[in-house]
Amino acid sequence: MDNSSATRVFFLIWFFAATFSFCKVNSNISCNEKEKQALLNLKRGLTDPWNALSSWSDQEDCCKWAGVHCDNKTARVTKLQLGNLNLNGEISPSLLELEHLNYLDLSISNFNCNRIPSFLSSMGSMRHLNLASAGFCGLIPHQLGNLSDLRYLNLGYNFGLYVHNLHWMSSLSSMKYLDMSSVNLSSALDWLQIMSRLSSLSELYLPNCHLDSLNPSLGFVNFTSLLVLDLSVNLFIHEIPSWFSNISSTLLELDLSSNALKGEIPCGFSNFQNLKHLVLGVNYLTGKIPESFGQLKHLTVLDLNLNSFTGPIPSSLGNLSYMWKLILEGNRLNGTLPKSLGLLSNLKHLFIGNNSLTGTVDEVFFTKLPKLKYLDLSRTPLFFNVNSNWVPPFQLIYAHMSSCKVGPNFPAWLQTQRSLKVLLMSMSGISDKAPSWFWNWTSNIDFVNLSANNIEGDVPNFLVNSTVLDLSSNHLKGQLPRLSANVRVLDVANNLFSGPISTFLCQKTNRKNKLQVLDASNNLLSGELSHCWWYWQYLIHLNLGSNHLSSRIPNSMGSLVALKALRLPNNSIYGDIPSSLQKCSNLGLLDMGENHLSMTIPLWIGEMKSLIILRLRSNGLKGHIPLQTCQLSSLRVLDLANNSLSGPIPKCLNSINSMAMPHVENYETMEYLENAGIYFESLMLVPKGEELRYEENLEFVSIIDLSSNNLSGSIPNEISVLSQLIFLNLSRNHLTGKIPEKIGTMKELESIDLSRNYLSGEIPPSMSNLTFLSYLDLSYNNFSGRIPSSTQLQSFDALRYTGNPELCGAPLKTNCRKEQESDGDTPVGKAGVTPVGKAEDDSETSWFYSGLGVGFAVGFWGVCAAPFFKNTWTSFWSVNDMNDQPM
Repeated sequence: MDNSSATRVFFLIWFFAATFSFCKVNSNISCNEKEKQALLNLKRGLTDPWNALSSWSDQEDCCKWAGVHCDNKTARVTKLQLGNLNLNGEISPSLLELEHLNYLDLSISNFNCNRIPSFLSSMGSMRHLNLASAGFCGLIPHQLGNLSDLRYLNLGYNFGLYVHNLHWMSSLSSMKYLDMSSVNLSSALDWLQIMSRLSSLSELYLPNCHLDSLNPSLGFVNFTSLLVLDLSVNLFIHEIPSWFSNISSTLLELDLSSNALKGEIPCGFSNFQNLKHLVLGVNYLTGKIPESFGQLKHLTVLDLNLNSFTGPIPSSLGNLSYMWKLILEGNRLNGTLPKSLGLLSNLKHLFIGNNSLTGTVDEVFFTKLPKLKYLDLSRTPLFFNVNSNWVPPFQLIYAHMSSCKVGPNFPAWLQTQRSLKVLLMSMSGISDKAPSWFWNWTSNIDFVNLSANNIEGDVPNFLVNSTVLDLSSNHLKGQLPRLSANVRVLDVANNLFSGPISTFLCQKTNRKNKLQVLDASNNLLSGELSHCWWYWQYLIHLNLGSNHLSSRIPNSMGSLVALKALRLPNNSIYGDIPSSLQKCSNLGLLDMGENHLSMTIPLWIGEMKSLIILRLRSNGLKGHIPLQTCQLSSLRVLDLANNSLSGPIPKCLNSINSMAMPHVENYETMEYLENAGIYFESLMLVPKGEELRYEENLEFVSIIDLSSNNLSGSIPNEISVLSQLIFLNLSRNHLTGKIPEKIGTMKELESIDLSRNYLSGEIPPSMSNLTFLSYLDLSYNNFSGRIPSSTQLQSFDALRYTGNPELCGAPLKTNCRKEQESDGDTPVGKAGVTPVGKAEDDSETSWFYSGLGVGFAVGFWGVCAAPFFKNTWTSFWSVNDMNDQPM
């Protein structure tokens, strides 16, 4: 060995020995005692529900504690990673003892709306501060501006935080990452100017910050280093400013979604040559999608959903070879689907539904889309035309093809989809027998909606495993299927299912069910309701209406304590309403109309404080309307029509607060939300002389219908307090007396039917104040005097006043005599004297024609608006688990 080789060997031996010796020395260095005590004081002030800080012990080296990081050489604490531990309590000022701390993460905690400690601004070494989703409230301390070395600041999703201004942020010149999501910045009018001065800023997240202006007048904004800009869910009601072209050279991600931006996409957007994500959905943007978008060669996500874009989809989008997410749904796009989109071999999400696209989508289009996972062609006139033996190159997770022509043949290609979790094909034109493989195949699908097709055949006794199964409005028959514990929604309404309902309710397989929605209405089910309701404790919505059920209501139904809606109309149910239903304290909708209940309305009904809808029409109910009904302060629908009720109308109806004061909508009773599914309750009511179905709009209905009973006495004056009532029907009773004088204060009334009673006196002048009134029937009473003059009252057909011999004035042809003139209707001039040059009949005619124009318009729209309430049963589906990351 020569001298040089020996020297190198000696050096290596010395180097490894020295390194080992150094490491050994460092391994013996423990954390600073002062800092350990500071951390223990911090722990004492915190509540640790998950026991995540159990390693923080006085007997252990604090550098080995969970979440604590120390410098390798000095063993001084430099980093605290305490995020996602759900900590709460108080943050101790002992943190100030950690002089070298430069990284603090307390995100995803629960500090009970406490303020951000201002002493944090004295931690001069701080470079990374993460307080996101930590439950802080109040004013953000301006002293945070003292942290001049801060590179990362995340205060997002503390929904109670706000600022007076952002001037304190001007000194944070080293800032690279800033997230203030859901912080109220509405008072910071110069937010844009201040943040654009942060020359190092590369990522800026300001969604849901109550910002209302992007300062379109500014010609230049100095975001020279910006890579990511998120300004979604704000209040920008103007065009996209031209200054965006200044940041085009660096920007990678831009999100302006869920604002109120209008106008066209600026041509400068085509200069975003490095852009990867462009999200402009949920705005009011118009015009055509620029062809120049096809030049953004790095684009991977393009989301333009829910705008008003018109014209065809640009074929140039087929050039974006990196694209994996294309969302164009909910616009006004037309033309055919460009074949070039079939070249996007990385595409995972293709959402083009709810447009006016036409033509055929065939299997050739999908040949080069093997990565496709999410497909939405819904609510378009597109024809999905593939061969019966087609094997797609993809494995879908989500397929939404409702209101898109898929049929008439049952789509056999579905059998090849082994990863599918959501299948939505309602109203898709399928008119075929369900194949035998289909029923067991659904056991792997979480959400299935094939409603409103013409699918027929016998349903085998298969085991339903889907979370949501909607087969309503088809021609399926057989007995109701068995349920696994996974099922939450079973909707088989409007089919031909038959057999005893007790077989389904009591079979052993179903005893461990967790079903929350059961709608088997409008079928051929028969028999008794059985006593097996103990096994259905999770039910929230139950609808067995319009079947052939014949029994009493069993006491065991009182065990359905989670129930919010119980519908058993149009059956042959008899007897009384059992008192056990009092246990269903969450019940908001009770519909037992069109049955054979012949007892009285139970007095305990007043204890059902959650009731919003009480519908007992067309039974044989007797006795008085109990005063306890007035205790139902949340009631919006009271329908007791077509019974044998007698006695007076309760004066205490003015105690029903929801009919007297503006109310907050309680959607929980009317609909069911479960991940991808929405189930709407529906109800048949008779608001304007004809039976109408209410569904999505049911929450906004307010009605009292006591028609076709044997009620007597007068209409209580107290009813005038119900200023939120929309429909009032007291027809076909034995009511006497006058119409309440203050009925005109019920400003929301759209319909009044008092026909076929024994009411008398004059029509109150205040009725002319009911500007929303579109239906009125006062026929066949004993009213007298002149019909008050208003555009509304003269617009109704004379038949609405017929059968009142002493009534006069337009629209009746009976002219009023002088003694029938009321003081309020005396023409200008001498009292009781017709003005010069005016005959009495001319006066009548002038009142009629002066109101005819506006009256016709109001009456016309009153009738034409009625079909709005005739919605057919619909289901709306969405997916919440589609992240913006490739799968």
